[in-house]
Amino acid sequence: MATGGQHALGRGLERLPALCAAGCDVPDHVSRFYFLRHGQTARNALRIYQSIDEPLNATGLAQAEQAALLLAAEFAGSPLVHIVCSDAPRARTTAQAVARQLQHPPVPHAGLRERHFGALIGTSSADIDWDCAPEGGETLDQFVARTLAALTEAIAQPGPVLIVAHGGTLHVLAAALGVGAHAALLANAQPLRFDREGEGWRVTPLGAAQPACGAVNLA
Repeated sequence: MATGGQHALGRGLERLPALCAAGCDVPDHVSRFYFLRHGQTARNALRIYQSIDEPLNATGLAQAEQAALLLAAEFAGSPLVHIVCSDAPRARTTAQAVARQLQHPPVPHAGLRERHFGALIGTSSADIDWDCAPEGGETLDQFVARTLAALTEAIAQPGPVLIVAHGGTLHVLAAALGVGAHAALLANAQPLRFDREGEGWRVTPLGAAQPACGAVNLA
């Protein structure tokens, strides 16, 4: 993971590279795919652990529409784009905004949901510890295993593929591909393009990358 400003992304990320060492099973013919984190929610803004049914707020809806325009320009001329999204409402709503521009429906995948933080839901995530074991929720190991399996399935769809999911999903994806995560990449509704580069991967934000200032609103 990224070394600069890692604490701003949350504690407990030290084991993530080892947990993701198996990586995503990206087919050899896949040289490019895209990722979009959902738009902002009220609890994102307040830095509170949220439940699966948390909706986008007004800012998040506007962010989703802006991301949709950027992706429509990126995919101009592509006859078919496969959109695979988390089935959480905040991700589905974001994906639907893109789908309206691309005229291709998103396919929901429960495996792409954000980590379930159990008893922590509704409490402050200002000092998020990703390596915690919340009562009634998922451990980091469980979340990584689920997410890697879902990402592998999504990326294997006929391309170009756009995955619409969560900040935690992006943490796992970045670690699995050896791409350093930093605050600008983890911003709400920031479209990202992943390109194979030799034996590794390069990630490029589309449009004007959001400034990496302050703590990222995750989980």
